[in-house]
This record gives sequence, C-alpha cells and structure tokens, in this order.
Amino acid sequence: MALNKDIIVEEALELLNEKGLESVSLRELAKRLGVKTPTLYWHVKNKASLLNELSERILRTKFSGIRQRTLDESWQEWLICLFNELRSAMLSYTDGARVVAGSHFSLTMSNVMEVAIRTLLTAGVSLRKSRLIVLTAQHFTIGHVIEEQTLPDSSLSQNFDMEQFTKDHPTIVAGIEEYFNSGRTADDLFNDGLRLIVKE
Repeated sequence: MALNKDIIVEEALELLNEKGLESVSLRELAKRLGVKTPTLYWHVKNKASLLNELSERILRTKFSGIRQRTLDESWQEWLICLFNELRSAMLSYTDGARVVAGSHFSLTMSNVMEVAIRTLLTAGVSLRKSRLIVLTAQHFTIGHVIEEQTLPDSSLSQNFDMEQFTKDHPTIVAGIEEYFNSGRTADDLFNDGLRLIVKE
C-alpha cells in the first residue's frame, strides 16, 4: 500500500498509545513504517504539523458532529455535556490532552468553540461572557485531563510521608476525605468543577 497521510497518522496514534507523546517523532515513525525520514516530509511538514493531525483525529472521535441544544435543556447542562465529550476524547488516547493542548491550529476545536459560544449567545448570554465561559471551560477541561493522564513519579511516591503531610496540611486532607468519602468519583470532581464555571 502506498504511503499517505492517513497511514502516517494512524501509525503515529498507535505509537502515541503505546509509548506516549515523548516517543512520537518522525524518525521513530519512519522506522516503524519502513521508510526514510525525508519520505514523511512529503505528507507532514514537521512534528508540529503531525501533532495537529493527531489532535484533529483525537477530537473527531467525539466531534464529527456536534449535538445541538434541545429546547428543554439549559445551556449550562448542554455545555457540561459538550466538555464531557472533550474530556472523553482526550482520555481515549495516551497523553491525548497534551496533544490537544499543543495543537494551536485545530479546526475541529475551533468548530467546537464556535458552536459553544453561539449556543450561549442564542440563550441570552452576552458575547463577552459567552466567550469567557467557554474559554475557561476549555482550559479547565484540558488541564484537568493532563493531570489525570500524568502519573506521579514512583520514586517520589515511595518516599512520601503521608502522616507528616496530614499534620502539615490538615485542611487539604479533610477536604479530600469529605469529598470522596461521600461516594463521589473522579467524574464527579470534573463535573462539579465545570458547574462552578458555568454557574449563572
């Protein structure tokens, strides 16, 4: 089969899932595809261009189409659903949030933002506030997923003194225990944070 951009992107996504973003390079891709690195430049200009393609592919898993808000649905709940889809798309790939965060020319993300801002605008929210709410929710979602996908350094966690930490930071620990001991999950934490952003 002749080499094309789709084949390169699919192989890059497999490499991303297997080894993470740090291992995605044109040199490694060329080796996996059995070609010389310069051959890839006919299809992707550089690593930044490749990352943009990866971001588009990741986002399209959830945003090939964007669901419109129903008449009986508040714009807040619609927006929370939208950003849950964004979170889900990024979590479906290793380091997915870092890939999306590093892509500054994503047309798919631009479409999501356009629809989101327009939806709030038609619901009676001012243009300025609509943009700020959507932008803040986007930044929160990407940052939240980056933290979810970043594992703690095992060498640091082995030497972590939880007892001393609890003594020095009792309010932090009490807040964490109060939240999660009530049965709340990581999904609840994400949605509760979003609700603080979209609260009217």
